[in-house]
Amino acid sequence: MSGARIIRNPDLTVGADNKQRWNQPAHRRHGFHNAHHLFRRTLMVRSRNVLVLEPPKGRLPDQPARLQDLLNHPAFSALCCIQGNRIVMEAAADDFTTTTPHSIQSVSKLHIHLIVGQLLEQGLMSLEAKVADYLPDIGTGYAQATVQSLLDMAVSNDFSEDYSDPQSDCYTEEVALGWRLPADDLAETTLVDFTNAITGFTPPVPQEYAAYKSANTDVLTRIAAAVSPRPLALHIEDIADAAGYEGAFHISRSPDGFPAFSGGGCLSARDLARFGLLFARAGRDISGKPFANAAFIVHSLSRDAAKLTPPKDWLQYSNHLMTDGRFVGHAGYGGQFLMVDTLSGTSCAFLSVLENEAGYDDAYIGLVAQTLRELCDQ
Repeated sequence: MSGARIIRNPDLTVGADNKQRWNQPAHRRHGFHNAHHLFRRTLMVRSRNVLVLEPPKGRLPDQPARLQDLLNHPAFSALCCIQGNRIVMEAAADDFTTTTPHSIQSVSKLHIHLIVGQLLEQGLMSLEAKVADYLPDIGTGYAQATVQSLLDMAVSNDFSEDYSDPQSDCYTEEVALGWRLPADDLAETTLVDFTNAITGFTPPVPQEYAAYKSANTDVLTRIAAAVSPRPLALHIEDIADAAGYEGAFHISRSPDGFPAFSGGGCLSARDLARFGLLFARAGRDISGKPFANAAFIVHSLSRDAAKLTPPKDWLQYSNHLMTDGRFVGHAGYGGQFLMVDTLSGTSCAFLSVLENEAGYDDAYIGLVAQTLRELCDQ
């Protein structure tokens, strides 16, 4: 149309700080609260049946002393704790609710734990196999890495994930996750091309701390897609049905159609807590039927693995989940944490949006994790 004004999508265009608008500090809260509308492309799934939640019964549990500080923190969005099918505690910021979708970022990685566990149970994957056994075209950064090392965040290569460095590879990865547009109208990088381009693999050595790399999840996503007889979208539907969401699960997709399990999920606080109950029920679905690989979950909690960096070093990173043997869950960029107490069967989902430049604060995430552990314990 002659004379029409055309601009690049302002939410997805990268600014001078190498962040797209929705992830810039001044816009990040709006971005995380509306990510399911802002991503370049998403898959949306609803559950066939809904786990109905009952309101709190009797006196609420005593709150950890630090919990109120977190609820008053400007980053806070929502909290929901469920035990069985009963809400134990929930709260939301004035500009949010416990039933509104929110970016859960790397908490999405728990989907890979569930999917890989099922594929292992079916004999379709091996933990000792190397990536090149499943992806012959993979680049040198991952070809000789084992599936186990990817699951444990124990791969050493050139991929960098430093949220304080705007030029870190994790931001370049966002084009392949469907979170931003490339510069200068270049073609959007596919997840295949992005992971194939990673180089610099070095043989593994024993390490005290996990070498956290979201690209490991991207490679595991490709492997799962290659070996599974069913599309990954159907695995997502299965997980939604097993959890019994009342709302929708949204996940961004790469230009070549892969779900962004490394961080593209969006769920409400209530539905994220419902998802956590899959681990509280030892892998059983909402009707009590076996769903996940229960033996894989139990083994992941009991085995030795590298620790997270302080102040979260009471947790290990094992088979794509964080655990101390009793508590299991995962953290997410921006201020997310899902904490599940396998002893009491309590699942606590915490959503928040840090508005500092990096969008991350290890001390804050450590405080969230410790507070949720105390809340579950009480």
